[in-house]
Formats: sequence, structure tokens, C-alpha cells
Amino acid sequence: MKIEFSAIQNLIIDMDGVLWHGDKALPGLIDFFATLRAHNIKFVMATNNAGKTGDEYVAKLAKHGVSVSHDEILTTPQASAHYLSIHKPEARIYVVGSPSLASELRATGLTVVSEAEAQTANCVVMGGIVGHLTYEKLAEACLLIRAGALFIGTNPDLTFPGERGVIPGNGALLEALRLATGVAPLIIGKPEPEMQVQAMQRMGGTPANTAIIGDRLDTDILGGQRAGLCTIMVLTGISNRAEAENGSIAPDYIVDDIRAITAKLIAPTC
Repeated sequence: MKIEFSAIQNLIIDMDGVLWHGDKALPGLIDFFATLRAHNIKFVMATNNAGKTGDEYVAKLAKHGVSVSHDEILTTPQASAHYLSIHKPEARIYVVGSPSLASELRATGLTVVSEAEAQTANCVVMGGIVGHLTYEKLAEACLLIRAGALFIGTNPDLTFPGERGVIPGNGALLEALRLATGVAPLIIGKPEPEMQVQAMQRMGGTPANTAIIGDRLDTDILGGQRAGLCTIMVLTGISNRAEAENGSIAPDYIVDDIRAITAKLIAPTC
């Protein structure tokens, strides 16, 4: 739902490809957040990346000169933990992915099983796989899912924008498990609406006053549309202008980068 920049009171902000590439901040980062604070625009940074905890993102932003609270970060591990705590609090979870994913699940009071207890799991959660995947873990997950375990994927991103270029993402490996088991994962992150709904609840926002900023059409923009939000695509990440202008997923706004968004928030009629 397209709204004017002057009507934006809440922002859901993707991070990878929007705020930085890897550990390299994109131009305008500090001014962007200073403008949000000055205009009393609430925000939640909602990322499909499951490789870091919320606290690690707070520290990463501080390293780049931006101070945020833990409540202003929403990762797919956090969103997955929130979902499971409501819908399957008794779950015994086998994690395929990063230690950060397991940490966030435990922090919500959920049970994450050890490798020795893997056969007792009734839920498989996969995310943050970069550097944390072995064939043995993939095989164990396959056996559990085929035996009836709930299969959750934190996010479906087939690729990820790293410092050296585009690399395989969580979705590529979820697809391997889907093919091996015949079971499609329940996706918590974008483009499904769950994470955007959780972010709006944190801010007290509604689709009428909330926009989402992202760099990918198939997750950020589609996810915003599914949640009924105004969508703003930056050209510093995965999707390009030609895809946005000619594809089936059309953002409400296409801008070069966060510096352009800052300018529009300062002078919303420009």
C-alpha cells in the first residue's frame, strides 16, 4: 500500500544490502539513523540473516557509529523463537545452522537438543548456515523430517550479498532438504508476513503508517506487500532497477540508497 513519505511513522528496515555489505557500511548510514531519531520515526531492523544474535547486531551498529536498542532489532531466529513459543512451546528442536540461531531459541525458553539427543527432536529449524553446515547435520535433519518432525526455515533467501559478491543463502540448502524429504519448510522470514507483523506489533504501527525498506524483490518487497505495507527498494543490494520496473513484483518506491531515503524524509515532497 503506497503512502507518502510524510505519512511514515514506522519503518521496517532490512540490513544486508541496505545498510552494509558484509562488514562494510554503506554511505549515509549515520545520517540516516540520525534523521529517523530527529523525526521521531520508530524503526525495527528486520533481517532474514540468521547468522547473528540481536545483541551482535546492536554491537555491529555501534561499531559503525549508530546506537540502537535490542528491541529495535528483529532477526529471523528471534522471529522463529517467538513463533514457536506461541505455536509449539513443547518443541524439541534440532538446529541446522549458526550458534546464534540456537542461542536465540534457548533465550525464549525453548528446548534445543544436542547432537547426542538429535533423534528425540520433533522440530528442525534451519538458518544461518554460512560456515555452520556439514553433510552429517543435513542428513540428520533429513531423517528427522522424514520421520515427521516440523520443518522450519528461518528464511528462503537463495543468495546472500557478501563482501566478495553474491553467495549461496539459506534457501538454497532448504531446497536440498525439500527435495530429499518431499516436505516444504514453514518459512518465518520474508517474504512471509510473520516477521513484518511482529515488527509492527513492537512499534505499535499499522499498514497505514508503516513502510519497509529492502534490497530484494523476492523477499523484502514481496514480504512487505503480503503484510499490506508501503515498500521502498534500494539499489545497493540484490535486485536492480530493471527487475523492479519490469518484473511482477513492483515496489512503491525505487531509490538509489539510504541517502535518498534520508533526503525524502527531510523533505518528503521532493
